[in-house]
Amino acid sequence: MPTDAPVAAAASRVLVVVPTLDEERHIDQVLHGLLAEAGDFAGLRIVVADGGSGDGTIARVQALAQRHPQIALVHNPARVQSAALNLAARGFGRDADVLIRCDAHALYPAHFCRRLIDTLARTGADAVVVPLDSIGDSGWQRAVAWVSNSPIGTGGSAHRAGRRSGFVDHGHHAAFRMERFRGAGGYDESFTHNEDAELDCRQRALGARVYLDADIRVGYRPRPTPAGLWRQYFRYGAGRSRTARRHPGSLRLRQLAVPAHLLGSAAALALAPVFPAALAWPALYLAALAGTSVWLALRHRSLCGLLAGPAAAVMHTAWACGFLSALVTRREPAWRPETTRPLWAATELGAHS
Repeated sequence: MPTDAPVAAAASRVLVVVPTLDEERHIDQVLHGLLAEAGDFAGLRIVVADGGSGDGTIARVQALAQRHPQIALVHNPARVQSAALNLAARGFGRDADVLIRCDAHALYPAHFCRRLIDTLARTGADAVVVPLDSIGDSGWQRAVAWVSNSPIGTGGSAHRAGRRSGFVDHGHHAAFRMERFRGAGGYDESFTHNEDAELDCRQRALGARVYLDADIRVGYRPRPTPAGLWRQYFRYGAGRSRTARRHPGSLRLRQLAVPAHLLGSAAALALAPVFPAALAWPALYLAALAGTSVWLALRHRSLCGLLAGPAAAVMHTAWACGFLSALVTRREPAWRPETTRPLWAATELGAHS
């Protein structure tokens, strides 16, 4: 059974997992930042689980691994992040006290791992999640970042630009007590997106507590093109649709409002020839997007802000389409606690299979 034993940073054995797929531009920065913390722990293992990168990611990781024995590179044939975390936990997590998840395209503050473990110890939590602050390089990315950090982009989500720490239902995954992670069965590898929220539902149902530390903030780079943003949010919506049906009661009003708005707008357009007043709803939405664009352009003193409204429209519409598509095309039975199977380490599989 999982325990609530204190976690001391200096004595902790830490497994950090970095899922990658074509992250040549960012992987060096992430790994060097993690290596800077190696002296803070009794043992630090960094596992890069690569999904078959076609750029220079693998070569860069191999070069670093030759100089730093803390780094290991493994192939992730499933290519998705959920499988990457489980693969590393099975292969390298037997003796680890804490599992830390790092995404290669994010920016992490100094002493990221140590601060996470200190928070685990201070709060007695079983998992620590952190807020995402979106940042951008191109004009489109900046617009996406600015709207993502605003209420119209996040709907008030605590882990997107939130400033208040406390126990929560869900957040951006950062650290787990390894025993709790394995006891909950790890990630569901059938989820390409929203695997974090689905795991949080299972963890909480099994008695775990999730703590959002709003002082440990991670920088996140949005997708650089409208098409990439659309694909991402379509998959987010599809994943949330599955989570909502697997864990009834987990869907929040702000999330339900997105597909409801799309259906309402479609109905308004269909009714417009016989009932023109129905267009008031989509017109109000377009006005809100336009107002957001102007507000962000003035706030940041940049014409890039004018792209914020179109970016929000892509995010909302893609998420809603993904949600509704999965609702129609994929059956999802409700999860039951008694179906939980622990995620055993590789050396233990024979004893527990």
